[in-house]
Amino acid sequence: MTDDAGLVVVDKSGGMTSHDVVSRVRRLAGTRKVGHAGTLDPMATGVLVLGVNRATRLLGHLMLTEKGYDATVRLGVATTTDDAEGEVTATAAADHLDETVVRAAFAAQVGELLQVPTSVSAIKVDGKRAYQRVRDGEQVELKARPVTVHALEVLDQRVAGEWLDVDVSLRCSSGTYVRAIARDVGAALGVGGHLTALRRTAVGPYDLGVARTLEELGESFAVLPVADAARAAFPAVELDDEQARDVRVGRPIDVPLDALAAVFAPDGEFLALYEPREGRARPVAVFV
Repeated sequence: MTDDAGLVVVDKSGGMTSHDVVSRVRRLAGTRKVGHAGTLDPMATGVLVLGVNRATRLLGHLMLTEKGYDATVRLGVATTTDDAEGEVTATAAADHLDETVVRAAFAAQVGELLQVPTSVSAIKVDGKRAYQRVRDGEQVELKARPVTVHALEVLDQRVAGEWLDVDVSLRCSSGTYVRAIARDVGAALGVGGHLTALRRTAVGPYDLGVARTLEELGESFAVLPVADAARAAFPAVELDDEQARDVRVGRPIDVPLDALAAVFAPDGEFLALYEPREGRARPVAVFV
């Protein structure tokens, strides 16, 4: 089975919504069947992974993968949205903060955390997006959720008036809000904080090295074929002809798996995602 299914890794520019990017790629790909593996806020830039046609079925699994970000946090100013697009709610001098103290506050955000998402997130509360409830004037308090920050490095600190701007680079689990890290570090230091810049540098194996701007895609549009995308994102398992026949009809197979894996026919055709369950390899999504 061949088609133009695959992934498009976009380097999103600031000021655009993720839906704006999806709409543009739909026109470039000539299909309505385009989706994304996790949104980026309009102010954010960087890696946005899109799926075209059959590859949209990979996106839910890619959304769960590790992500990388570069960010700038302004200490001394708190906002309603925990980023630069919100209204200022409090200010405090932060230019006196010792570099060691600031680094320690960010270091405390590394590891397994219970993080309260920002109130203007896309999380649904009783069927309605949290950000919409905030826009409607409601008070929204979201429950803390477990997230993991695998690594966080402070790259630079500089005084900006009476405030302090801190550049950081981090790797984190899906569902981590970098805005919430800015808020929580500011709160821990007693001065408030918010995000002034965010650039996503990677979604799983897809990083800025393979990302292309919409302008570049407009000049030369191409997708990463679904088979190549699956090999890059998941462990690959090569099957024999009999196993491949079973997979095509969604049967369990006796193949040892440690985790979710992409399985391939002898000719290299991508067939399905399988996972270990109840002692056998069982289908999660069949693509043929």
